[in-house]
Amino acid sequence: MQVLEIDAFLAFTFAIVLLFVGKFATMRYEMLRKYSIPEPVIGGFVCALTVALVYWIFDVTISFDLEIRDTLLLYFFAGIGLSASFKTLIAGGKPLLILLVLAIVYIILQNVVGVSVATMLGLEPIIGLMSGSISLIGGVGTTMAWSPTFAEMGIEGAAEIGIASNTIGLIAACLVGGPIANYLINKHKLKANQDHDLDIGVCHDETLKLDHFGYLYAWLMLNLSLILGHFIDIGISSMGLQLPMFVSCLIAGILIGNFKSAVLKKETSHNAQQGQALISDICLGMFLTMALMGLKLWELQSSIVFLSIVMFLQIGISIAFTIFVVFRMMGKDYEAAVISSGFGGITLGSTATAIVNMTAVTQQYGAAHKAFIIVPLVCGFFIDIANALIINSFIQYL
Repeated sequence: MQVLEIDAFLAFTFAIVLLFVGKFATMRYEMLRKYSIPEPVIGGFVCALTVALVYWIFDVTISFDLEIRDTLLLYFFAGIGLSASFKTLIAGGKPLLILLVLAIVYIILQNVVGVSVATMLGLEPIIGLMSGSISLIGGVGTTMAWSPTFAEMGIEGAAEIGIASNTIGLIAACLVGGPIANYLINKHKLKANQDHDLDIGVCHDETLKLDHFGYLYAWLMLNLSLILGHFIDIGISSMGLQLPMFVSCLIAGILIGNFKSAVLKKETSHNAQQGQALISDICLGMFLTMALMGLKLWELQSSIVFLSIVMFLQIGISIAFTIFVVFRMMGKDYEAAVISSGFGGITLGSTATAIVNMTAVTQQYGAAHKAFIIVPLVCGFFIDIANALIINSFIQYL
């Protein structure tokens, strides 16, 4: 088999082209905007499908160097933090706690489904965890972190099942969030927000007016957040805790943004806020595009029966739980609909897919500031800790 290596520079350039494909498709086709299909999904999935066809037809594996992808995610979460005020965080205290409880309940439910299907098909019950919260809520990083543990237990193919489950989940997560929000908004006749100052990106019908000062100031604040985030990450690690680097950048952004307004008494200019929203939107779009570029769809061939059954159930339960439980518990308003689109993303994909789903919805209907505070904190911080504890409990029980 021949392997075609695409270096980091060409991969990054190609990702820009694919993101343009998604943006142009969204501008041209009303249906994509109506159901809030994220722009990066379109180009990224076309690339993943093309790479798979090349593999199947020509027996050539195309491999992209996606090293810069993770740095883009750090910029994105730093931007989320810079937009978060302590006042908003305090106001979101109760909804944040409710969403966290719902996420914990869903992690348990997700693992029960995975273990049950594995048992039903005569497989080792514990392998079901790899199609549960390890790969879906946890993502690829959590999957690879737990793979050695499964290998030590004599369970073969755990990593492959986890990666395949994450691949299917990631694609589904990108596709269900927007339609969930659209369904809830239309069914309950929710009043969209007329505020077009979005936390991430800009509305479809809005034109940005930026100057050099606002744009550079936004970059400066983001870079300072990444620097502070690096030291926060060192501090967290020294306490024996292992959390994703983007959590430290999120915390750093919150501290810097609130220090400016509370201590320095200096509010960020509207122009700089728009620059920050645009940079965050580009970084998130590029991250997800590159994540989809890196998918290896042919790996889904292994354990196809188990994967087909378990992922069909996981996707269906995620949609039902989000519509009938999360939306109602979060207040049944527009913010709840946006949060629901994010919850649909995190239960099947990752924190990034949760935020990109919410971004697509708010670009269509208007800002949802509370949602962009609550969901990143729950998905990017608390849920990783809860997931680790629950997975440990399941492994000990099984």
